[in-house]
Amino acid sequence: MAAIISDKFRIFNAKQFLESLTEGANDTSAERTRMYFFVGRPQPWAAYLEVYSVTGGSFSVGDEVYVGASYAAATFRATVSAVYDSAVLLTGIFGSNGVNSTPGALGASLVGWSGGAGGSATGVTAKAGVYRYGTENEPPLPLDNQTEKFDVYDDIIAAKRITSEYARAVVRRYNWDLVANPKFDMWKPDYSATPAGGGQIGKSSATGATSISDAKFYVMNSAYEVFKCLYNGENPSNPAGQNATQEPITTSGNYTGGIFTESQGAGYVWKYMYTLPTDDVIRFLSSDFLPVVLPTNASRIATQAAAVAGAVDVVVVKDAGSNLPAAQTLYTAIRGDGGAGVVEIVTTAGGAIDSARVVAPGSGYTYASVSLANGNLFGDQALTSNVATPAGFTGSIEVVLPPQGGHGSDMELELNAKRVMTNIRLTYAEGAGDFPVDNDFRRIGIVKDPIDFATLQYATADTLNGMYAIKVTGATADFIADEVISQTVNGGANTAYGKVVSWVLDSGSTTSGILKFFQRPTEHVDADGKVYRFEANGAAAVSGGTSAAQGNPDTTVNGLVEGVNLTNGLGEPEISNNSGDVIYVENRRLITRAADQIEDIKLVIEF
Repeated sequence: MAAIISDKFRIFNAKQFLESLTEGANDTSAERTRMYFFVGRPQPWAAYLEVYSVTGGSFSVGDEVYVGASYAAATFRATVSAVYDSAVLLTGIFGSNGVNSTPGALGASLVGWSGGAGGSATGVTAKAGVYRYGTENEPPLPLDNQTEKFDVYDDIIAAKRITSEYARAVVRRYNWDLVANPKFDMWKPDYSATPAGGGQIGKSSATGATSISDAKFYVMNSAYEVFKCLYNGENPSNPAGQNATQEPITTSGNYTGGIFTESQGAGYVWKYMYTLPTDDVIRFLSSDFLPVVLPTNASRIATQAAAVAGAVDVVVVKDAGSNLPAAQTLYTAIRGDGGAGVVEIVTTAGGAIDSARVVAPGSGYTYASVSLANGNLFGDQALTSNVATPAGFTGSIEVVLPPQGGHGSDMELELNAKRVMTNIRLTYAEGAGDFPVDNDFRRIGIVKDPIDFATLQYATADTLNGMYAIKVTGATADFIADEVISQTVNGGANTAYGKVVSWVLDSGSTTSGILKFFQRPTEHVDADGKVYRFEANGAAAVSGGTSAAQGNPDTTVNGLVEGVNLTNGLGEPEISNNSGDVIYVENRRLITRAADQIEDIKLVIEF
């Protein structure tokens, strides 16, 4: 069955995304969507390999693993950088298929090796499971499954609310730059492709686009005004249009009534749409995209108010023809289901069409045509003085219908705004410390409707902390970012593990501070396969695996400290684990933070 997902469907989804941010009576309404932008993954990227049926001991950091008949003939080889209960992290990937190689099929035999080319097998073997290649320079592609969602949640650092103030529909950016953009397409309602297999002859734009969504039919000028191209000089001599010559701008004498007309060159006709306010320029204008202003924008309101449904602004001469009344200015009605549309036609001394333009746009047209046959030409715009058309005439004029509702009636639909940009600014340790500045992050994304920790309520705060925390006193040294910390719990029966995200000393202290960390099942299970929480009252010291730092939980501290609500010195994330829906994930190379740094993150989502 032949079918398409139309651009209108994508535009609808983009609109729904934006509308969902303000729907409902208040911030807790079920109709409203609470979107949060999050950052995560402070730890480095490395290739991940699930291992099972491990025999002969365990793999060791610094040793190698390989798949193949021998070390020398290995089809896959890598160095172990970390060892977990059921997985290893790998660096230095090498294989017969190049650098980005895989161990082969699930269940491939994995052999441990020590000492490089002159070394020997360690005696450790295993079966290879799920494998994901990744390095600091080549982050792994995100996966769209439940396991990935849980992994994403495990190392979320913090999240910031996306409100309507920080989101806009956006379209591709085309600047007024006659070197980069010498020619523009006309807005037309019937661009289509010519399939390679035949069965259809399509219509391409001046720049070769086969759909309006790919056409270059609008421009942003030097004053941040957006204009839409209604006519680009297309005529029988130049069926693909001509190059533009004059910048459309509202301060020009060529601009009147919302229309800019070139007084030289090809005679481009431009329709004014809106002007970007300063805030939108700063927040949402990028090198590739420009925003569609909000419905409350004054320039947009004025353009929409002037839109007339079914009004025809442009006609195009398709065939100049011959044997028409010679050297005359003629008028004819635009025929169709609308009314009051009139076209002016100027003919040459030889009876060909020299030019045609709309002098009365009329209204209400959803289909339209122009007839040059006898009885349809007049010597006056009122269409009262008939001019006979000689027999054997030729010539054709195309009526270009406007978008539904008229030019400027629906900015998102007309400009094909099937993308949404969110602009999130992370200012220093935002959220009273929710976003730490002493570590980096490698993942960004959007989560829909997360739940406040240990509640059934939608999160509504501006920022959310995603980490666990301990108020530590008596630290023997500074804890180090990305090191593993541990603590014996349950009376010494088990061990809790975590990975450090942030260590912030109290003002004036060298031994007391807030230690923030995350815990994930792939890295921090105890010998019995469980992840245990750190303890406060009567608990053992917290130890750093790399720094050798040790410090005790300070059970006297309660309340908000560095963005974390502490109870007896322990803090929980503000996001209930795995709640809501992760609707966008992007893995990136590391983004380093600093105490005096602001990150301005523009995220574009295409529907």
